[in-house]
Amino acid sequence: MSGPTRVGVEVGGTFTDLVAFEADGVRITKVPSTPQEPHRGAIAALDESGLALEGTGDLVHGSTVATNAVLERKGARVAFFATEGFRDLLTLQRQSRRSIYDIHYQKPEPVVPRRDTFEVPERIGPEGEVVAALDDAAARQRVARALQGAGYESVAICLLNSYANPAHERRMAALVAERFPGTGITCSSDVTREFREYERASTTALAAYVQPVIDRYLGEFGRALDDRGFEGRFSLMQSNGGRLPASGMAGNAITALYSGPAAGVMGAIRQAGCSGHRDLITFDMGGTSTDVCLVQDGTPVLTSDAEIDGLPIRIPVLDIVTVGAGGGSIVWRDDGGMMRVGPRSAGADPGPACYRRGGAEPTITDAHLVRGSVLADTFLGGRMDVDPALAREAFAALATHFERSVEQVADDAIRVAEHNIVRAIQLVSTERGRDPRDYVLVPFGGAGPLHAARVAEVLGISTIVVPPAAGVLSAFGLVASDFVRYESRTVRIAIDEAGAAERVRAQFAAMRQDADSAFAALGLASGLRYTHTLEMRYVGQAFEVPVALEADEIAGLDTGLLRERFNEAHHRIFEFDDSRTNRPEIVSFRLGIASPPPAVPRLADTDAAPHAADVTIFDGGARLPARRINRSALLEAGEGDGPLLIADETSTAYVPPGWRARMDAHNNVILTH
Repeated sequence: MSGPTRVGVEVGGTFTDLVAFEADGVRITKVPSTPQEPHRGAIAALDESGLALEGTGDLVHGSTVATNAVLERKGARVAFFATEGFRDLLTLQRQSRRSIYDIHYQKPEPVVPRRDTFEVPERIGPEGEVVAALDDAAARQRVARALQGAGYESVAICLLNSYANPAHERRMAALVAERFPGTGITCSSDVTREFREYERASTTALAAYVQPVIDRYLGEFGRALDDRGFEGRFSLMQSNGGRLPASGMAGNAITALYSGPAAGVMGAIRQAGCSGHRDLITFDMGGTSTDVCLVQDGTPVLTSDAEIDGLPIRIPVLDIVTVGAGGGSIVWRDDGGMMRVGPRSAGADPGPACYRRGGAEPTITDAHLVRGSVLADTFLGGRMDVDPALAREAFAALATHFERSVEQVADDAIRVAEHNIVRAIQLVSTERGRDPRDYVLVPFGGAGPLHAARVAEVLGISTIVVPPAAGVLSAFGLVASDFVRYESRTVRIAIDEAGAAERVRAQFAAMRQDADSAFAALGLASGLRYTHTLEMRYVGQAFEVPVALEADEIAGLDTGLLRERFNEAHHRIFEFDDSRTNRPEIVSFRLGIASPPPAVPRLADTDAAPHAADVTIFDGGARLPARRINRSALLEAGEGDGPLLIADETSTAYVPPGWRARMDAHNNVILTH
């Protein structure tokens, strides 16, 4: 029996989603996640779907396993080796304080405590020169003394300036492997070849911390696939918006920290791109959180300054801002008597009060049921039983405190959540030098289309693109993504020095050779595409701005073009450029390599087939008579004016008064104000 051609399985905080492209159409499955054992939720989605995996060509997976391992501090026990004199690198961190008025403030707790950090006598200089050679005998002795009988699952090695010369790290890795074979080893020079010692050390420690967890997870999931007859290519989503074969994740698990949110961005790009929209703000509102990302000309913005639980990660990831505003986010009252939403979430267990699983605190999902913007008979296409009475009961205490009706308090909670989302979008747009009015908003996730119009009104966005099957768009993004890898190097070059352009070309050429070799080892060696980015700053500045170069510009590169591109990037963010009196310099290089984009079948509508009905929505302090229809009905009608609810199997879109909805040729619902 032939299976589907391509399958995506994405594990979220509340639901696990599956999208499968078969010869006769698209199959969609949504099951509750199992936070304590995430692989069981993924396997349950496969079993619930009824798919026969024999003959399946591609299965792509995204999960929160690495993220949860860090947030819950359930990673491996790691031994960390640093240069002598730098044992406290992970503990000292940076001087900055995130809460300057909190007298009880404490820095984020590193995943490797000081007792598990060990020193090695050696020293590499900032240009890669050997200042003090690594003593083999002393290093062997320290490795044996540190690891013998200590029960470490993983070893992290981060030596001073090894980004410029990894020779000592390579030798240390060989000594550990020789004395303790089978122990996982992570070298900073394999994880990130960029400067800033603390950020590189933190990234290396986190990589070693999550690697054994990911290896075990992939082993369990891989065995489940084998049991179900899967013989195709198994890939994992990365935080940079691309996937890699599972074999490529060995020693590289740190890149999977934000795989779920990244998959959603890629799905939005592919689906909105079908309708000709390339400048996007993606808005993914699921059960636990909301993730937003800015996409310029079809390309999501990358950053190397991400964090998890306050700890920096120095690898290229999509510039996604996350806020605790999901369907399961809990509505509560703070000590000052003000209403708050999130970041705490009811998650999958027990879930919102209306789920009938023991949850008693009010959530945003409960708020929608109370005010009528979500209807019990269409929840998850009518496949999940929810109780509006329990939702009302959960809001009763807040209604009493604020001396308002239950409907008013539920509507207020939704407004608070929407303003949290607006602030997140401003962080990726306005504060990055981009005007949100120049973009279309692409909402997805189970709750995104419910809030999109009101969020767009505040930001001045006039067009919204709601993809089909919006509630499972992240799973679609898994199968719609390319294979991607990034190479980064810190090499400082002042652009006015002699031969600067030639050095830039030579550095990119060397990095391309390394990237080509890595892709060839994974069986990906044809039709590759490349992106070139320089991290630049004025001499004396503390932080850099990314400057992208087209591939055809590299061959004819000169200092004039470098200066022009840097001035443009600097002015867009900081509103000034000062290259007449200050010298620009290149600090780091980043090369991206990607396979050709996969041919993805059309993402079809997923109507739950609710009959059209007249409903009432409490919105903005008033009861509004509205019409509930499905996507097929909108297609037949041509267009419809709000107030309107447009339901499908995975989500509901709310069209408020003043907005008009229509279906385009690619199954996207277009809302215009």
